[in-house]
Amino acid sequence: MQNQANKLQEIIKEGKPALKKNRQTKYIAITSGKGGVGKSTISANMANILSKNGYKVGLFDADIGLANLDVILNVRIEKNILHVLKGECTLADIIVQVKKNLILIPGESGDEILKYNDQFLYERFLEETKVLDDLDFIIIDTGAGIGGHTQLFLEAADEVVVVTVPDPAAITDAYATIKITSKVKDSVGLILNMTKNEKEAELIHEKISKVAMANIQGLQLNLLGRLPDDKLVAKSIKQRTLFTDDAPNASATLDMKRIVNNLVYRLERKVLKNSEERGFGSFFKRLIDQF
Repeated sequence: MQNQANKLQEIIKEGKPALKKNRQTKYIAITSGKGGVGKSTISANMANILSKNGYKVGLFDADIGLANLDVILNVRIEKNILHVLKGECTLADIIVQVKKNLILIPGESGDEILKYNDQFLYERFLEETKVLDDLDFIIIDTGAGIGGHTQLFLEAADEVVVVTVPDPAAITDAYATIKITSKVKDSVGLILNMTKNEKEAELIHEKISKVAMANIQGLQLNLLGRLPDDKLVAKSIKQRTLFTDDAPNASATLDMKRIVNNLVYRLERKVLKNSEERGFGSFFKRLIDQF
């Protein structure tokens, strides 16, 4: 276990200069086919692991209709990104410093965020997004399902990660999300949550992959890792804490580190192929342009 943890540190340290050199912010969209599979908990703990390893990370709560990362992170928010788009405050005003290297960008629990189109305020907003240009990662916690708003975020992101659990209905919904996403992405990451063991996770991945290969042309489905069905995780959710902080050496935390390890490796390879410089403003512009 310790060797694997050390390997994570080495890989992340090796990957960081490449990300910094190109001054890119990488956008990771975490989504799911249905609610209740742990998507937001995974988003928060993934961001926490990255921030602990020296990366500057932003968590963007884009779960339109059910923005709840403030609850999971146990922080208080006064205003969100919709207030910025309306010109009622600046982007810097709404950013919540969760801890060192980790910030929360509060979303709006409603669909107004993607319908606000005042050109003057929108241009000002894009200018203000420069305050986020030094972030290495922005993790986007999207809504569950395959609604139009969620699809916009998935298309604009660099990497899409689908979360599911060993439940037939959840697996079916996850496949539907993967199929829709395959129209705009040639690769999708998969995280299996609340699993009994590694074998169960591998069997579910094989099952989804088999169906995907038969029905989706040219899609690469990457199993990033699995998380156990652990009482520790459930306890942290109730206490509004992060399990990766509560128990740094627990199996769930080590599994989360392996997932981050795999994700950083994939994104590092993408960075080496892409010299484009992008910040949150350009990401948001891609998003709005699709709407």
